[in-house]
Amino acid sequence: MQLECETCGASLRVEADQRTAVCPYCASPSVVERPPSNDRPSPHFVLGFTTTRESAQGAVKAWLGKRSFFVQSSVKTATVDSIRGVYTPAYLYSAMAQTRYTAQIGEDYQETETYTTTDDKGNSVTRTRVVTRTEHRHLEGQHATYVMDVLVVASRAVPNAELEAVEPFDLRTMRRYTPAVLSGWVAEEPTMTQAECYGLARREALEKIGRDLSGFMPGDSHHGLTHETRLDRETLELLYVPLWVLALRHDPSKPPFRVLINGQTGAIHGKAPLSWVKIALAVLLVLALIAAPFVLAAARSRGREPAEQRGAAWRSFPATPAPPAPAAAPTPTEHVRPGGSRPTPTGGTR
Repeated sequence: MQLECETCGASLRVEADQRTAVCPYCASPSVVERPPSNDRPSPHFVLGFTTTRESAQGAVKAWLGKRSFFVQSSVKTATVDSIRGVYTPAYLYSAMAQTRYTAQIGEDYQETETYTTTDDKGNSVTRTRVVTRTEHRHLEGQHATYVMDVLVVASRAVPNAELEAVEPFDLRTMRRYTPAVLSGWVAEEPTMTQAECYGLARREALEKIGRDLSGFMPGDSHHGLTHETRLDRETLELLYVPLWVLALRHDPSKPPFRVLINGQTGAIHGKAPLSWVKIALAVLLVLALIAAPFVLAAARSRGREPAEQRGAAWRSFPATPAPPAPAAAPTPTEHVRPGGSRPTPTGGTR
């Protein structure tokens, strides 16, 4: 039975008793039955599953538990019961590569030089030391190599970068394709054209050649490496690779959260969606902790301000002069009359 996902474009081949209404790649319910296409190429090889469903579920649980605090809460509490084993189409590319290159090669050498310095006593002394110098020279030439085992996805539902993230696969276990190998499993037919896959494979092959060529350069160092490569005798062979797929649609308006597990090695790849609410709260908390000392200092300063202002106001006015003391009464002057009579105050009469 052939099913097609109207959301991600996956074309799934399932057994008649495995009718499903949810796409294993994107968890979309928009899956409809389509007649099989006759113009799609037949696969050459198959890589079988070597990890069980239980092992994949345990690996995903452990992986989800290690996600950071900032992922959406629904991710850590997600159930892994919906994990599905899918044979995903991919192309195996190989080619002969002829490369012309130019570069500047650095050769290190050592020599002894004399220099003047000051010792602990402040005296000028002459000493020698060994220094490493680099001599550069121009190099150009040709490099021939056979590029093999370049694997690119042939499914529109799985970006090539996601497949690269769970590589490598053990290509030594490849066997010839027969329909019996896929019995009981979900398998997707290739939904990308061979021309598109050739473009992906050539780009990946050229990147690989550039990395290998950098390690091929002689000398102790190099810079300015440029190269041009011609690819000949290209081959592109279709095979099925085993993937455990867990797709969770956490938001109807956004792409699903998807985890891919290599069905041979157990390598996991996924990008858990972040919770912007948690991130915003964490930022506000950090800002509050940073601002707290300044706020407390300002509060203390405001608490001391009235008393200081009162003291300043008191000092700003001159002291009120004391009222003048009342004049002392004049001391009466005594006069003694002749004959020893009692004195009387001056001016008084008796």
